[in-house]
Amino acid sequence: MLFAPCCGSCGEFIIGRVIKAMNTNWHPGCFRCELCDVELADLGFVKNAGRHLCRPCHSREKAKGLGKYICQRCHLVIDEQPLMFRNDAYHPDHFSCTHCGKELTAEARELKGELYCLPCHDKMGVPICGACRRPIEGRVVNALGKQWHVEHFVCAKCEKPFLGHRHYEKKGLAYCETHYNQLFGDVCYNCSHVIEGDVVSALNKAWCVNCFSCSTCNSKLTLKNKFVEFDMKPVCKKCYEKFPLELKKRLKKLVDLTSRKAHPTAVDVNST
Repeated sequence: MLFAPCCGSCGEFIIGRVIKAMNTNWHPGCFRCELCDVELADLGFVKNAGRHLCRPCHSREKAKGLGKYICQRCHLVIDEQPLMFRNDAYHPDHFSCTHCGKELTAEARELKGELYCLPCHDKMGVPICGACRRPIEGRVVNALGKQWHVEHFVCAKCEKPFLGHRHYEKKGLAYCETHYNQLFGDVCYNCSHVIEGDVVSALNKAWCVNCFSCSTCNSKLTLKNKFVEFDMKPVCKKCYEKFPLELKKRLKKLVDLTSRKAHPTAVDVNST
């Protein structure tokens, strides 16, 4: 043989059938999709960003660039809302309702491995998740007047699932204790929990009734009890009396100074 072309993949001479593509010669078995490695000789190919790809891979790459799904049946881009079935995306019109036979839309629901149109599914009385709008086949969370998958009932702020932990409701939304406190709650200065019952307001802070106590002896206090602020915490009269005299004097001066700032003495403008 006077001349034989070289394969653009393996570099060997090509004896027999030659595939001419991408300005190169190829053995039929060497001309493969650059993503999935399927042979392209009898399938055809699509040029994509300088690569030779099979049509399914080209469609996936195109969809990725557009931020869209690829139908797992026809391998074309899904321009409208996809139908999600067994965690894969499809054109809805590839399927029919298991019960009535109608062509499905993206609103179709999956139940026990079968697809149903929305009216047929709703007649079956299966709860629908308030978040993903899909059927709930296992454990159901009832909250906010809706039903939820356990993993989809989450804090409106941090989006962490409650997973059985307590939640707090505000204006139709659910919050974990931490973010409810930060956004709305009276938080007890002592225990850092949301105050659900009566609030004791003292020393410019909020306290649970059971948490408002002497910081020295832990005896319970009410607003009717006499107490002194020490280190931003309440101290009962008995414990205060045990303080060193010099400390009590400093505390008294501080109280007097604070009182004068809060209630300044009026000045008679007519006096000379």
